Amino acid sequence: MANYVKISTIGASILDEKPKNNEEALEMMMAHWQNRLDEVLPDKPDVIVVPEACDRYLGHTLDERREYYRFRANKMRDLFADVAKKHRCYIAYSAAREVTDGTWRNSTQLIDRNGEVTGIYNKNHVVIEETTEFGILCGKEAPIFECDFGRVALAICFDLNFDELRLKYKAAKPDLILFSSMYHGGLMQRYWAYSCRAHFVGSIARKNASSILSPVGEILASTTNYFGYVTATVNLDCKVVHLDYNWDRLSQMKAKYGPKVTMMDPGDLGSVLISSETDEFTIEDVIKEFEIEIWDDYYDRALAHRHQPGNMEE
Repeated sequence: MANYVKISTIGASILDEKPKNNEEALEMMMAHWQNRLDEVLPDKPDVIVVPEACDRYLGHTLDERREYYRFRANKMRDLFADVAKKHRCYIAYSAAREVTDGTWRNSTQLIDRNGEVTGIYNKNHVVIEETTEFGILCGKEAPIFECDFGRVALAICFDLNFDELRLKYKAAKPDLILFSSMYHGGLMQRYWAYSCRAHFVGSIARKNASSILSPVGEILASTTNYFGYVTATVNLDCKVVHLDYNWDRLSQMKAKYGPKVTMMDPGDLGSVLISSETDEFTIEDVIKEFEIEIWDDYYDRALAHRHQPGNMEE
């Protein structure tokens, strides 16, 4: 059955003002983010994603930043939580935080529709200076968060360069990957989306585009030089299938169900994304009915063939 989820991503420049004191810094930052959230809330999104270290000041020295973060404590998170509760949406709030033992983490806190933190992801692959200059430790877990619309994975900035984390998510099969970052990642965004067969949402600070991608790596919506935010609806009731062995089956599927199913072909890839656009059946029902072989099963079968006796050169 169609599983439509409306997603807003906000690409925001870090404030480069030099506040007079921590009180002014917090007041300015809270006003900044309330204004940014107000830009997407009229669309009534299910999920809002903001960039890495969203409440950081470029003008702060490291000591000033640490002092400000300690003064800020959870006040910024509580602002996001109030918005999430009032507007009944999830928000991925990404920021540095101090933990009870006095060390630091670069984290994304996923806030649910009730304004509660449903889970925390700590950046697994921090830039070296995050540790040596600020004391931010690498996270070691790659949790999947169960939301009311599907399964969500989180990643932050430098994470996108490491297969170790991507392969954990590939095995976990999330429906949606939320990526908060200072850098864009270029082709790595598309690669992660396709490799994990998941919709991918990038929220990128500074001037880079923030985009929503399909599981076959297509950009579905993106911010522009005019608007630093964008909202789009995606359908999570979908599967990636390779065209090999499926041509006739996909034709039969489309002939029977017409607009109740869609097939998105990015071109050149050999794989397509099929989705159910009705409440009458799920895409899994369609796959079973027409014996469509999904991407994972096809590649597992091809690998098994390679390793069968007599199929590999001596």
